[in-house]
Amino acid sequence: MTSTEVNSVQPAVDPEKDATVGADPKIVKHSHDADEALKAVLEAGGQAITIDDETNRRLLRTIDWHMMPLMCVVYMMNYLDKTTLSYASVMGLKEDLHLVGDNYQWLGSLFYFGYLAWEYPTGQLLQRMPLGKYSAVWIILWGAVLSCFAAVHNFSGAVAIRFMLGVSEAAVTPGFALLTSQWWTKREQGSRTNIWFSFNGTAQIVGGLVAYGIAVGSRKHGSLIEPWKVVFLANGLFTIALGVLFFFYIPDNQLNARWLSKEDRIKAVERVRVNQQGIGNKSFKWYQFKEAFTDPITWAFVGYSVFSQIPNGGISNFFSQLIVGFGYTAEQSLLYGTPGGAVQIVALILSGYLGDYYGQRLLFSSGGVIAALVGMILIIALPVDNHVGRLIGYYLFPACATSFVALLSMISTNVAGYTKKTTVAALYLISYCVGNLIGPHTFRPKDAPRYVPAVIVIVVCFGVCLADLALIWWWYRRENRRKARIRAQPGYVKLENQEFLDLTDRENHEFEYAL
Repeated sequence: MTSTEVNSVQPAVDPEKDATVGADPKIVKHSHDADEALKAVLEAGGQAITIDDETNRRLLRTIDWHMMPLMCVVYMMNYLDKTTLSYASVMGLKEDLHLVGDNYQWLGSLFYFGYLAWEYPTGQLLQRMPLGKYSAVWIILWGAVLSCFAAVHNFSGAVAIRFMLGVSEAAVTPGFALLTSQWWTKREQGSRTNIWFSFNGTAQIVGGLVAYGIAVGSRKHGSLIEPWKVVFLANGLFTIALGVLFFFYIPDNQLNARWLSKEDRIKAVERVRVNQQGIGNKSFKWYQFKEAFTDPITWAFVGYSVFSQIPNGGISNFFSQLIVGFGYTAEQSLLYGTPGGAVQIVALILSGYLGDYYGQRLLFSSGGVIAALVGMILIIALPVDNHVGRLIGYYLFPACATSFVALLSMISTNVAGYTKKTTVAALYLISYCVGNLIGPHTFRPKDAPRYVPAVIVIVVCFGVCLADLALIWWWYRRENRRKARIRAQPGYVKLENQEFLDLTDRENHEFEYAL
């Protein structure tokens, strides 16, 4: 990382937006529009800070080792906890809760009704509340809610638990996206987002093995309570323990990280200056909120999220039953679903590394969608008695996560202005809910066990997703060229310290979009 300097702040240029404030550092310090990063730099004396390459590498290693492991395990449980229903569906849950007709499909959807209801409010609270502590509280609550599923004995009780589980998990993904944008540089964010999201694949492996072990153990030796209840209790209690650890260990930002020295805290802020985003701003800004809705790329993100999650909503709730439809037993479906998790891990880490290395996240992430599309075609096209070939088709499906995660990381990287970022993240995840609400209902009971119409819907959705990715790539290239022309104009002047002034990506002409 090249050396950076802290300079004086230029006079105000737009009082309405208050993008910059007066030259007096005291005014900057107390301005509600100054980013936390700028306040910290001024409080440190406003002296030039130089970060050499060795110091930058040391700080990056420290941040990675203190943040990533816990984020990864929590995100593993985030996926495992909401898909526990799929494992339980072939372990006696349907019979014990007397589910009939489309009851099971509605249980799959109700999680996303809760997520949808709370996503925007929690996005705003993530901006206003201490980020680490707020996220930790919701991790603890979601573990408690999941544990309560073991006490459910009818459909109405399951409805309430699934809805509240969606509410309690709504803060996790947007919170992690904000943490990633806060702690890592643009060049580092893609691979880090892919790493913690890849633990969805780890969850699929761990969840399948645990469920299989519980099912086999209960069949051979019996159990005091139903096997599916054991799965809910084990996952829920472990999540509560993780939430407590997260509360005391993950800081709200660089400035209160107990595992960094006072000097390193300022350096950790300075190293992300290149992002042109700062580390957080507690003030809600209406102009940024409006810009989020008028920016065309926001709606390209929303469209991708809906169409990519219709397949996910169906498969994540029906993969065990789909594998049974390939000709395997219920117990085998628990075990044979696990390799799909390994495919997702490899796809995410590989696309994240190559995308960051070549500066083409969208290009490399689209490969995962193509692989998943091929897999769905195999499921439809291969003969019914070709169990292995159709199972391999299913194993290719989890690779589709690469592009969803790439766009999630681009909210961290390419959306600037803290109010705008939290708004776009909320819209992206609200759309995620809409897609996941629709998905389970494409798997209709009358189409079992092959679910051919559902698989056709998935194929069409992936085609739309590829077109959407191409549009986003073209738009960002065009915008980067437009900004380059503006910077090349003779009268163009770069504002001092504008990296930490909480400007949006559209109003900051120094901001370049990652591809």
